[in-house]
Amino acid sequence: MEIKQLYTNCISEAAYFIASEGEAAIIDPLRDVETYIQMAEEKGVKIKYIFETHFHADFVSGHIDLSKKTGAPIIYGPNTEASFKVYVAADGEEFMVGKLKIKAIHTPGHTLESTCYLLHDEAGAPYCIFTGDTLFVGDVGRPDLFSGHMTKEELAGMMYETLQNKIKPLNDNIIVYPAHGPGSSCGKALGPETFSTIGVQKTTNYALQSMTKEEFIKSVTTGLSTPPSYFPINARINQEGYESLDDIFDKGLQPLNIEQFKQKIKEDAWILDTRPASVFTQGFIPGSINIGLNGRFAEWAGTLLPNGQPLVLVTEPGKEKESITRLSRVGIDNVLGYIDGGYDAWTAAGEQIDLVIDIEADEFAMDIPHDPLLEVIDVRKPSEFETAHVKGARNVPLDTLMDPLNVAMIDDSNNLYVHCEGGYRSAIAVSILKRHGYHNLRNVLGGFAKMKAEKGIPVVLPGKVKV
Repeated sequence: MEIKQLYTNCISEAAYFIASEGEAAIIDPLRDVETYIQMAEEKGVKIKYIFETHFHADFVSGHIDLSKKTGAPIIYGPNTEASFKVYVAADGEEFMVGKLKIKAIHTPGHTLESTCYLLHDEAGAPYCIFTGDTLFVGDVGRPDLFSGHMTKEELAGMMYETLQNKIKPLNDNIIVYPAHGPGSSCGKALGPETFSTIGVQKTTNYALQSMTKEEFIKSVTTGLSTPPSYFPINARINQEGYESLDDIFDKGLQPLNIEQFKQKIKEDAWILDTRPASVFTQGFIPGSINIGLNGRFAEWAGTLLPNGQPLVLVTEPGKEKESITRLSRVGIDNVLGYIDGGYDAWTAAGEQIDLVIDIEADEFAMDIPHDPLLEVIDVRKPSEFETAHVKGARNVPLDTLMDPLNVAMIDDSNNLYVHCEGGYRSAIAVSILKRHGYHNLRNVLGGFAKMKAEKGIPVVLPGKVKV
């Protein structure tokens, strides 16, 4: 028996590879499916089933491409309606993978079709459960995503019954393998681990504690942040189908010379620069939006880039395919090519460039008493801002910056000092502000993490100001 968790940090997603006696199953695969096919080939096993826990909202699954390439059926739980061929399992239906038995357990609440898969080992004993977005480490799936005509309160009520009747009766030693870990927006506050046990979750997970149904509904529906804008789009794609990733590569992996690149821009393509922030701010093609591959790239791309917007890429050498792959994970499929030779080719041709001034936290501290036009733009989440922020800072969360109405509230005559927590998001923010026509920008390196420790920078904490 082999069970392997395949965890992708930048989108906090866990897929699973299961094998026994020459047969394999994949649970919640990513869109770039060659990883699973290669694993099966290396281990000499045949992929027999593709199990989906639900229609994912935070990423585009690889179920369709993987089924076409392997012939394995796609298994969903009860209440599933899809625009492509699927096998809808009955509640309690069992599937054999080698000597392993996998039992479908319908667990509605996060979505109507949400289903967990309980795996019995080769001796027939319950060993682990793949919980999708029903049960996380320390949390449960939020009930306000892709819920059809049902309210979040109605789905939360279903989740309560699911947990009471399907999850809590399980043996304490059963391993919990969820679809997501820390940082995912599919729950409110996922714990730091990517797996646990039923027993530990009964003790530590707030949603499994003793409470009435009414108390549970209030608990899981209170404090929900606004879900990323691409979530309903991805859920629809997963239900209705998508273009083959091979075709996406054929379209996007097109090297463009300078004139071809400029022509695409004239035809309304946006420039996406996936180089690290530290490189981008030193020089970039005017109008570029920077979202670095070294952070939560797909999540921010899905949040900030309009669905269907044509893109051309500027990447580090050799990072073109990775950029397209990671964009495809959130349904961004309209890459039309990349600049051949990268940014260096652009500068070598003598084309116009732009840049952003980077400053350290100590430089910012020295500027405070001497710059009457200084304004601090904090692009962190409101919850981060409320915990602590620079005195007088304006909170303009990064996910609102593509809206010209929000940007219009920022005075372009001021010297704008832009920061986030560590520096990744602020580089994205200054690139967007540049695109909006702001040029008096300073990107604070190291973000608030360094600013709050610097003498001379007044920080507002709950109930007091620290200088």
